[in-house]
Amino acid sequence: MSSHTRVPSTEITGVYGAVMKRFSRKMFGEVPEPLGVMWNHPASLKAGMALGRKAASWHECDRDLKSYAHMAVAALIGCSFCLDLGYFQAHNEGLDVAKAREVPRWRESDVFSPLERDVLEYAEAASQTPPTVTDELSARLLERIGAAGLVELTVWVAIANQMARTNVALGIEAQGFSAACGLAPLARPGGIASQA
Repeated sequence: MSSHTRVPSTEITGVYGAVMKRFSRKMFGEVPEPLGVMWNHPASLKAGMALGRKAASWHECDRDLKSYAHMAVAALIGCSFCLDLGYFQAHNEGLDVAKAREVPRWRESDVFSPLERDVLEYAEAASQTPPTVTDELSARLLERIGAAGLVELTVWVAIANQMARTNVALGIEAQGFSAACGLAPLARPGGIASQA
């Protein structure tokens, strides 16, 4: 668990808080620190969770592609919590964890298909300030995943940015979810392995 957040955790109370704690314990075995931090402003937590639930129901873009895109955003921004959680979720949802662990060093890795590499490049390009998405990259993705898929991917990347940037700004770090389920450490750029 992270030793320092920029905003202290607060007690999670009320009916909604009890539901959140029960759900967290069922899913993770504990109540993650970010929940207590975000509980300082429950309305913003509820809004973010509602958006996340709605986005999880979208199906125009492949789930694996979106998972890799989210992890690429997290790696670029430096959100160890998002990487740890993303890797844990990949494991629990039956996604390819060998690929998931390679996302932080996707440029050097040979495990990704050309489409997956384009998605990873797109996620990073859309996350730059200002965005550096090219017409050529967009055209390749448009051809492969269609207009609805590209719009969904783009909004998914924007949501991933919101989550990752919020966590980094608040000082929220990895909680050890992936280590708790015995996953090998995530790869780092340059081939150095590290547990998120």
